[in-house]
Amino acid sequence: MKKRKTAASGSVIAMSGKPLKKRIMDNWQLYAMLLIPVILTIIYKYIPMYGIQIAFRDYKASQGMFGSEWVGLKWFQRFFSAPTCVRMLSNTLLLSLYSLLWSFPIPIFLALMLNQVRFQRFKRVTQTILYAPHFISTMVICGMIRIFLSPSGGLLNLILGSSVDFLTESSAFRSIYIASGIWQDAGWGIIVYMATLSNVDMSLYEAAKVDGASLFQRIIHIDIPELKSIMVLNLIMSAGNLMNVGFEKVWLLQTDLNKATSDVIAVYVYQQGIENAKYSYSTAVGLFNTVVNIILLIAVNKIAGKLSEDTSFV
Repeated sequence: MKKRKTAASGSVIAMSGKPLKKRIMDNWQLYAMLLIPVILTIIYKYIPMYGIQIAFRDYKASQGMFGSEWVGLKWFQRFFSAPTCVRMLSNTLLLSLYSLLWSFPIPIFLALMLNQVRFQRFKRVTQTILYAPHFISTMVICGMIRIFLSPSGGLLNLILGSSVDFLTESSAFRSIYIASGIWQDAGWGIIVYMATLSNVDMSLYEAAKVDGASLFQRIIHIDIPELKSIMVLNLIMSAGNLMNVGFEKVWLLQTDLNKATSDVIAVYVYQQGIENAKYSYSTAVGLFNTVVNIILLIAVNKIAGKLSEDTSFV
């Protein structure tokens, strides 16, 4: 084993000592394969970023991007002075934070529980049941929610013996959104955790049992440390999308009576850009949303780097 490691490390050092041109010529097939996703990323991710300047212009389709008047921060000022600005920001942040608070730990708990199941058939059936909702489209999910919460014959009202239209209750919207999100995505979220736990050496569990460790102690001292790195990585990825509240679900579940809590930035951008054709204004709002996401991502990454011993997060 030591000889293999020495040989592998020696080959890496030898390769790193070669000039870049020589390394490219020796491995041109790999670089050619890498070229395809790089080109696609540049075309579909970086080149469209040039259109961000629409947020700083009074864009008119007839005049084009360069013919439209440059107005600077006019649209940002209009957004911050809008009467619904504070409500949209608070709704977006609260809905995202609550979703992260409840949705992030549940897949971890499910993975830890399933990892203790030794009856493989039951384990596979349970995983399939948990995965299934992820493959249901958002539109179908919202239709099911409306049926379940219907004031006349809805499942929840039948259980409670009431006739409440929950979708018209502003106070119930966040709970509906978060609960349906957990039901739809929690099962799919356990896949990466289950894959990580499958790499744990079974001799660690056996040794812990011999030492008299309880099930809870084995989870705390073996499973959770193994999951620590992937938990931090998922937290960073979730923080990067903190302001990106799912547009489709909010749009499909929104009513005039629950706008006090369902009026979020993503829906506002759609309404202003698509329905009202205010392209510059909607681009400015979307750009502000993206900048906030980037700031949150960097902040969480720095915090995670200090809390984690894994230097990959620094």
